[in-house]
Amino acid sequence: MLTNSQTIRYYQKLTDAMVDLWHRGRRFDEIQMYMDGYIACLRHSNILEAYLIHRLEDEVFRFLRDPSNFEMTQTQTETDVYR
Repeated sequence: MLTNSQTIRYYQKLTDAMVDLWHRGRRFDEIQMYMDGYIACLRHSNILEAYLIHRLEDEVFRFLRDPSNFEMTQTQTETDVYR
C-alpha cells in the first residue's frame, strides 16, 4: 500500500495513462513498456527514494495484471434507466 502523497500522485498519473492507452487500442505489452519507461525515468530523476519507487512499481504491476481495470464500461441507455 502506498502512503507517501507524492508516490500516490505518480501512481494515479501512471495508471490513468495506462487506462487511456488501453482505450486508444494499445496492447498490454505496449502498456507495460510505457510503465517500464515511466518507472525508469523516476529512478533516473531521483525524485523519489528507491524503496518508494519499488513500492510504486509493485502496485502498478498489480494494477496492470488486474483485467477489471481495463474493461470497457458500458453506459446505460435512457430506456434502460426508466424500466
